[in-house]
Amino acid sequence: MGWLWAIIVGFILGLIAKAVIPGKQHSPIWLTTIFGILGAIVGNAIAGALGVASTRGIDWSRHIFQIVAAIIIVALGDMAYMALWGNKKRQRAQQA
Repeated sequence: MGWLWAIIVGFILGLIAKAVIPGKQHSPIWLTTIFGILGAIVGNAIAGALGVASTRGIDWSRHIFQIVAAIIIVALGDMAYMALWGNKKRQRAQQA
């Protein structure tokens, strides 16, 4: 069941990150979900390192770390995606 929650949280974090980042992101939704999962993992690690991983009630600080990490990872991941596959997509679109 933990993997299902990881996918759901990654999907939501990825969508939030895409909404916050200005401009259009070109990475597909499955890749955005993976970036969101990575953001959740990195955010949890940072929260744990700073000693705020588990608090009473809702862990707002942990969630903030997760969102910030997801935004950074989605932005960098989208740049890498466009650098690797963006030119190929543009060439195919021009040929059609």
